[in-house]
Amino acid sequence: MDNKYSACTSFLAGNRATADGSTIIARNEDSKPSWPKHFKVQSHESIEDNHFKSNENNFEMNLSSIRAKYTSTPEWTDEFGLFEEDGINEYGVAMSATESAYTNPRVLSFDPLETDSGIGEEAMITVVLPYVKTARDAVIYLGKIIEQHGTSETNGILFSDKDEVWYMETAGGHQWVAQRIPDDSYAIVSNQLSIQEIDFNDSNSFLFKDDIKEFVENNHLNPDPKSFNFRNIFGLNDLSDEYYNTPRVWEGQRILNPEIEQSPVSHDMPFIRKASKLIQLEDIKQILGSHYEGTPFDPAGSGSDEEKHRFRPISLPATQESHILQIRPDLPIDLGGIHWLCMGVAAESIYVPFFAGISETPAAYHNGKQNYSSDSAYWTFKLSSVLVGAHYSNFIKQLNDMRTSTNVIINSRLHSLQVDILNSQDEERQYKLNQAAKEISDIAIDAFKEFNSKIISASTALSPLYFEHNSNL
Repeated sequence: MDNKYSACTSFLAGNRATADGSTIIARNEDSKPSWPKHFKVQSHESIEDNHFKSNENNFEMNLSSIRAKYTSTPEWTDEFGLFEEDGINEYGVAMSATESAYTNPRVLSFDPLETDSGIGEEAMITVVLPYVKTARDAVIYLGKIIEQHGTSETNGILFSDKDEVWYMETAGGHQWVAQRIPDDSYAIVSNQLSIQEIDFNDSNSFLFKDDIKEFVENNHLNPDPKSFNFRNIFGLNDLSDEYYNTPRVWEGQRILNPEIEQSPVSHDMPFIRKASKLIQLEDIKQILGSHYEGTPFDPAGSGSDEEKHRFRPISLPATQESHILQIRPDLPIDLGGIHWLCMGVAAESIYVPFFAGISETPAAYHNGKQNYSSDSAYWTFKLSSVLVGAHYSNFIKQLNDMRTSTNVIINSRLHSLQVDILNSQDEERQYKLNQAAKEISDIAIDAFKEFNSKIISASTALSPLYFEHNSNL
């Protein structure tokens, strides 16, 4: 198998941009239509001679002997790398890695990617998240790794804690910058370098490789020396953006800022915006599950064939999992940190909330290989997409109705469990956190299994060979 290619869509929002004061980072992990993910908790451990060696290339490094507890979504196999992708650690730091992007050839001629020995997507969660205590520290920690070891890819990485949200981008083999998302704002990213103007005098909002300015000046890389626009200096900005990348940013901004008129192929959309209203979790789910509903560009809509296939949608069959990492500042991290996990296609699956304080995940999230198996959470949710996709107009309303009613049940139970666990004694708290994970995930899995059973039965009459016959003959 070729190395994993991840073509994702990411979302970030500060704590004054959201309705409940949470910080939010979120992303669709897009790679292959049939490549299961698992969901695990890596325990707090003291590991003597803690050393990481990648299965993807020759990247390796020594790590701290103390590894903090963290949640993660690794691949079903580690043959090609771990790809843990997203999680929340015991200190209240959330991380999502990565948003794949591209460095232009001009920059690469001066600082090539370290494809053989640099850090890549598959390793980033594993070597960073268990060893950092704030989002800002995480940016600096990963930046030092990139400077020392190089990176094998151009990537965007998302970090948050209860106070701050950061978006970090790498370029070339050793360059990086990071921008703090303002508390009252949001950002949407789609497979292109997105950070724009860097203010080197604003350490509250920007972090960067110490000599990146000199690197650009010495190699004459800046097309506009009066400014330092990271996207323009290091990125591509080619025609593929107009059908593959920028329309996804446009769609997210259309949902959160419907009052703003802009073209889906515009290269001038800002990286950061203020939403026209406070952002709810439902808004983020809508963005990550979007396929341009209500526009001529919806592949399942009523536009012309050309319009329906003009732009790459946000939600598509290649999504392995989608996650929303929420940190509420008014609760302790074991309850206020919530890892919302949606296995499979976001438009046709459901986000299941798991408290960050869990010490184990339900058994169904440990199961699932490349071929379908009924005991796997990934395959249970993916099966619904397959069944509905085969007869979309027949079953999509039933699927959406089921998702809506199940979401109401899950959200109601989540709030009740938060109150109960918050008031519980320490000795029973861990047990209740783990039981909450099982109870809520069972609600979702059981609902989808029942739906699948009904749709399989109903589909038996939808064969092109079907013929209305007389039962008496």
